[in-house]
Amino acid sequence: MKKIYFLLLTILAFANVNAQILDPAKWKSSLEKKSDDSYVLTFTAVIEKDWHLYSQFTPDGGPLPLELEFKNQKGNYTLVGKAKESKTRTAFNDIFEVNETFFEGKAQIQQEIKIVNAKLATIDAVLNYQVCKDVCINQEKKFSFSIPGSTLNGSSTIEKPVLDAVSADTLAPSLGEANVMESNIQESVTKSIAINDKEEKKGLWSIFFIAFISGFAALLTPCVFPLIPMTVSFFTKQSKTRAAGIRNAIFYGISIIVIYVVLGLVVTTIFGAGALNALSTNVWFNIIFFVLLVFFAVSFLGAFEIVLPNSWANKVDSQADRGGIIGILFMALALAIVSFSCTGPIVGTLLVEAASKGGIAPVIGMFGFSLAMALPFMFFALFPGFLQSLPKSGGWLNTVKVFLGFLELALAFKFLSNADLVLQLHLLEREVFLAIWIAIFGVLALYLFGKISMPHDSPMTHISVGRAMMGILILTFTIYLIPGLWGAPLKLTSAFIPPLEYSESPHGVGGSGTANGIAAPDGAKIGVHGLTIFEDYDKGLAYAKTVNKPILLDFTGHACVNCRKMENNVWSDPKVLSILKDKVVLISLYVDEQIKLPKSEQTISKTTGNEIETVGEKWTDFMISRYKTNTQPLYVLTDLEGNSLNTAQPTISYVGIDVYENWLNIGIAGF
Repeated sequence: MKKIYFLLLTILAFANVNAQILDPAKWKSSLEKKSDDSYVLTFTAVIEKDWHLYSQFTPDGGPLPLELEFKNQKGNYTLVGKAKESKTRTAFNDIFEVNETFFEGKAQIQQEIKIVNAKLATIDAVLNYQVCKDVCINQEKKFSFSIPGSTLNGSSTIEKPVLDAVSADTLAPSLGEANVMESNIQESVTKSIAINDKEEKKGLWSIFFIAFISGFAALLTPCVFPLIPMTVSFFTKQSKTRAAGIRNAIFYGISIIVIYVVLGLVVTTIFGAGALNALSTNVWFNIIFFVLLVFFAVSFLGAFEIVLPNSWANKVDSQADRGGIIGILFMALALAIVSFSCTGPIVGTLLVEAASKGGIAPVIGMFGFSLAMALPFMFFALFPGFLQSLPKSGGWLNTVKVFLGFLELALAFKFLSNADLVLQLHLLEREVFLAIWIAIFGVLALYLFGKISMPHDSPMTHISVGRAMMGILILTFTIYLIPGLWGAPLKLTSAFIPPLEYSESPHGVGGSGTANGIAAPDGAKIGVHGLTIFEDYDKGLAYAKTVNKPILLDFTGHACVNCRKMENNVWSDPKVLSILKDKVVLISLYVDEQIKLPKSEQTISKTTGNEIETVGEKWTDFMISRYKTNTQPLYVLTDLEGNSLNTAQPTISYVGIDVYENWLNIGIAGF
């Protein structure tokens, strides 16, 4: 009877422990013969609601992209092209500042292969991927496909059981702990703030407003502004009635919108919504965007003008004489062509920036731009008396154009920085980038104050009040950038400049390797918020014993978005930060660290059966075997013997400031 009871207890314990190992993506595989020596391998996942699994096209510097690795490829078969994916979503991640691409609900990966070894019996593949909701999980799935006609028939999937080598003696005592952990995980998981529809809509709205403002800026250029009174006067004088003039001017404005929106549609259709995002995160296209924007900027500064062939304008203008709706439409097209030297660089920049958002962003961008361009023509047609209040054309229009040229030049370096960050060349680190921006905006301030002039500027005896105010604003911004050379965070520009850690002095000039003027202990580094952080458990434990402080284990990941949110929003709180600095020894274990372990330390996990070849796999196995979970972020407070200090709630994940602080204080009190 005791044996039966013990067996039941073991089964229950196994079930409870297993409940902590989350597996939100359930995979199946199949093999399909395409020709005598070609096959298509298909991997299909059903993803639980609210979870998302990252695509292989998610760019570097963000969450972990899916990787499909073939173990026995050499000399046996070759891959035909890149693996193809089913439908994905793309959205901007404001933590990593990249556009992440991911699957929701279902994912399918297909890879075609060509057999070169006729004796090949199986194809062995491994899928490595990250799936996230309130927490992130890094997973590895193994598959083995049998080649038809070999001694192994059909195709099969091999997935290592989560726990397959845990003894009954190990499992039985952990039953109560496992139940508590399951309850705690459910309580500590807060509402998901991962990428969702609201964030996607927010990104589109930001594109719209930027484009709308850019449209008004384009109006204030020498190529467009003088056309406003001329065009409105044409409609009001040539039309038989005032109502007809208003109607024609409104249709003229609508035609402008249609022309630019069609341009956005063409760009989206040619490249595809998903491909635009892939282009925007590609190294070479970032470099091309950089060169293109510098070209636009130099044009705006007065070196040359970008113009379309005169024959285009003449042909379109001749069609405008036809009158009626068709004539008005060609008048709007003529405006777009004639003003191209001023609007072209702005439209090109908008399309580049919109492409970085993916989806229908180019269409939204062109709608916002054209709406701003069209509104003045429609407004002054409705109220022609206000035409008299428009400022006269003059040198100030060229000032606007030059001002936009400096902005284009500054924005260009954002794209060059993206390429440098992906390649990790460290050629455009934070200090160099800021030095360039300080120079650009410093020269712009001098230009606005009239200290320097550009080729097409008119002689100037004084500057206007508006120009002086703008000069003061630009000078203030330039001065604001200067402390960034010595490590100031510069939060106003965080979306454009390289991150603090990508610099010559990640902790500020004179601050490298110290916290509060004290050098970091051996084996530790100075990390986020000036915290002393160990990234090796044994070294952190040894140090904790020398200072007699409890240990805070931080199971994290380089590509874990909610880990960064905890660090940015919770760890930065003064009450929490003081605890982390003074009362605990912080050990951060990165479960996605790809550094290879020495051969002598590579092994097979007794818990999962997976191969442990990297530092990240070592810490993942440590987390699963000891704490029976595979999610990040995960925090554990322990004593110097490795025992959890929070007996009621041993682990905690993504929570708010008050909950986290209270959990820390309870654990430290039990030390």
